[in-house]
Formats: sequence, structure tokens, C-alpha cells
Amino acid sequence: MSVNLATQLREGTKTSHTMAENVGFVRCFLRGVVEKNSYRKLVADLYFVYSAMEEEFDRLKDHPVVSKIYFPLLHRKASLEKDLQYYFGSDWKSSVKASKPAQKYVDRIHQVAQESPELLVAHSYTRYLGDLSGGQILKKIAVNAMNLNDGVGTAFYEFPEIDDEKAFKDMYRAAMNDLPIEQEAADRIVEEANDAFGRNMEMFKELEGNLIKAIGVMVFNSLNRRRSKGSTMAPSAS
Repeated sequence: MSVNLATQLREGTKTSHTMAENVGFVRCFLRGVVEKNSYRKLVADLYFVYSAMEEEFDRLKDHPVVSKIYFPLLHRKASLEKDLQYYFGSDWKSSVKASKPAQKYVDRIHQVAQESPELLVAHSYTRYLGDLSGGQILKKIAVNAMNLNDGVGTAFYEFPEIDDEKAFKDMYRAAMNDLPIEQEAADRIVEEANDAFGRNMEMFKELEGNLIKAIGVMVFNSLNRRRSKGSTMAPSAS
């Protein structure tokens, strides 16, 4: 049974998408205000989130639903390890720790993997399609804002095994539409995707304190009084 899940996810997460792109940290990022200490903490949080996701996807790669959207070429753990080595040094594993919001995100991923593995589709959609949709734009912003050499500290945004990102996203959405699920499961996946957006927002909000300390309250408030006209931090399924 086809439930057109890709469209349901796009339509069902529009409000969460808008809320995510209007979090202060994200709006500053999109305007080119990227403070290295805050950014490296984000990289660390994402490392723990993706490690949890990819551990569960690998474990469940033969699951009747999860297997259909299991694409190891999307995995981000190894690229995040490269970035962490750049930002924290060779002993980065002893230097990084998940923030409270990131740890709650990790715990949720493991929980749904144990109780309702099909809900992992929501987490894959929320993170991986977002990475593909806006990765190159965000990479350029990070490189310019932190004066990075191209290719250094931004491995997270690079998908060397995907030659045509649009074609891959089209294939991915088709795979979601062909999942062997009923409407009830689709509804729960959309609900879980909204929850995942919320967990991402909590991580971003946690970083705002560091950013405010670095750029000042007045600058931060000034940047956030002007509404962002668009975001690539969250996925667009159109």
C-alpha cells in the first residue's frame, strides 16, 4: 500500500520547519555569524546523534521498513570524526561530550529503534535530507565565516559518493513512498519527524548562550529582529 509518505512528511512538518529556521542560532548562522566555539559544540552534538542513528540503522538494515531507506553512503559519523579532529585535536574523544538536549535526542533514537523501528524513517528524513538539501550552502557560510580552508572542518557537508544530489533525493522520496506501511504508521512517522525537529531546535537553543557571549547581546538581538527569508538547516521535500 502506498501512502505517499514523502508528501505527508513535507506537508506535516511545515510548521516545525519554520520554527526551526527561526531559532536564533540558525538565523545567525544563515547571516554568516558563525562563532567557532559554538560551531564545534554543534559538531560534537551531531556526532553523538548520527552515531546513534547509524548504529541503529546498521543493526536494523534487514528490517522490512528500515531496509528500504538504508543508504550507508549518507552516513555522517566518519565525516564528523574528521571535523572533530580538526576542531578539538587528535585527542578529541576525551574532549567532547553530548549536551543535555543532544543526549535526549540520542536516547529517543535508541528508544524508537527498540520499540518501533519504522519511526527511524522520521529521523532519517529530518537529518539526512536536510543535509543534502542545504549542505553546500551551509558549508560555504561556515568556510567564509570562520576563515577555513576549503575542505577543512566541513567534511560533514560533503557527500563524495553522491554525484547528483537532486536525483538521489528523488530516489529517496520514491523509496519512502514505497514503504510497506499503512496510514496509521505514516501518521506516527510524521509525528516523530515533528518531534525530531523539536529536538534539533533544543540543540540549537543550547548553543545560543555561547554565541551571545561571543558576539554580544545587542548584536544577537539585532540579527534576530529581522526575520530570516529562508533556511537550509531543515529539509525541503519539495
